[in-house]
Amino acid sequence: MSKKTGVKVLMAFAASILVPVSASIEQNLMVQTRSGEISGTASKTSRVVSFKGIPYAEPPVGDLRWKPPVPVKPWNGVHSGSNFGASCMQHIHDETLPWTYEFLTHNRVSEDCLYLNIWTPEASARANLPVIVFIHGGGFVEGAGDVAVYDGEHLAATGAVLVTINYRLGVFGFLALPELTAESAHHSSGDYGLLDQIAALRWVKNNIRNFGGDPNRVTIWGQSAGAFSVDALLASPLAAGLIQRAMADSGIGLSPQPMTDLKAAEEKGLAFAAAHHVAFLKELRDLPAQDLLPGRGFSPNVDGWVLPQTPAALSEQARDNDVPVITGYQANDGLLAIPAQVTLESFNQLAKRICGDRADAFEKLYPAKDDAGAREALLQSGRDRNRVSMFLWASGREKNHRQPVFTYFFTRAIPWPQHPEFGAFHTGEIPYFFLNLDKLDRPWDPTDHELAKAAAAYLKNFAAKGNPNGAGLANWAPVTAADPATMELGARMGPAPLADKTRLAFWMSFFHSPEAQHAPLF
Repeated sequence: MSKKTGVKVLMAFAASILVPVSASIEQNLMVQTRSGEISGTASKTSRVVSFKGIPYAEPPVGDLRWKPPVPVKPWNGVHSGSNFGASCMQHIHDETLPWTYEFLTHNRVSEDCLYLNIWTPEASARANLPVIVFIHGGGFVEGAGDVAVYDGEHLAATGAVLVTINYRLGVFGFLALPELTAESAHHSSGDYGLLDQIAALRWVKNNIRNFGGDPNRVTIWGQSAGAFSVDALLASPLAAGLIQRAMADSGIGLSPQPMTDLKAAEEKGLAFAAAHHVAFLKELRDLPAQDLLPGRGFSPNVDGWVLPQTPAALSEQARDNDVPVITGYQANDGLLAIPAQVTLESFNQLAKRICGDRADAFEKLYPAKDDAGAREALLQSGRDRNRVSMFLWASGREKNHRQPVFTYFFTRAIPWPQHPEFGAFHTGEIPYFFLNLDKLDRPWDPTDHELAKAAAAYLKNFAAKGNPNGAGLANWAPVTAADPATMELGARMGPAPLADKTRLAFWMSFFHSPEAQHAPLF
């Protein structure tokens, strides 16, 4: 869709509305990092300069495969920041609806992939701008910092330094094995992707000032798997001092996130090695990277070092990083958890699986008379459940943390006449927060542009001062246990109830019951 000729006109129109235009900077800029000098490329339509493909660690290849990232070695001369570095190992797809071309990576892939990208409106050590580090989603098996809708120019033009990063994925990022644990000085294995993210944050801490950023105002922002990463980084003692704010899109709540302990992760790793007919770590390290794909089913584990306990446990004990947090969901995130074709029969089965003995009460609150009604009932129940889930997480955090939590519910569907069934789908908020409506050829209207400007302003304000509010914006209140509400972001912007009184009571009770352990993530 992005290849249609009409998108060029739309891009020019959106840029004229959303990006402050100034005189073009003709020459590339040079910035000194601790590892060497890097050249940047000035935008032709804004003051923003981009620095792409900056190595933040040594390539994790050969004996460095499945080891913590090693600091990048200094280079001689000037490193070109004109092009993205390779994306981490994954399968590439043109599109997988509802995710069209613009939401997916199309770069070359390699194990040599530990690169980050920076967009800055003022590459000066005196600028002292807030820094936003975006951690991409993709189920821990795909994605990269080079995805079109993650382009940082428009958001940076509002007065922030924007960073996107790559981190190891799938089996390359999250394989645990007894041999790996034994060779580790910390007796851990499997969280290499998280260690990459921490290494990127450490690089930002040490180098971002020369790009115009304030190293003491760093916001981590992640979506989907990136949001789960944000949750893990909030919990990890290794991230202490590297982050001052955090935002998680789809999301953080009381629904269980799949996180095993180290032993279970090692057993999964042994099964993977056996399936590849190798018995020893050296043999596994010698296999070509392509032979290890797709490497699905691997994700962070409670390894005892990066994560001493689950993020939920550390938050409950107030043993995590106490920083301001924003977390939120999309209205149709629940599409990830329901079958493509919903029938009355599958609706009843899902109700029993999710709610157990509460299934009858659930079906009275969300009645369905036919297949179409069953699909809508599942979506609506998922919306209510997600809102209550994140409220309970946030209000629980409020009790034992000093810093506030802000929650939101994003209700605006990207205009898409060909596929109205997807609505406000998982990841659909990203073009709005990034001010990147121009990346998609869609029939945007003024409501979309106003929402994008507001969403980006909330994010920029939050990065600057730990509070999303600012002049000209609807007030966004932090969560308090006494006020079960969230912030609606959509055609309407303002506080919204979590659910009606009866449904709210049902989900409040549900999340204090054993059945909650079987709730879908979304």
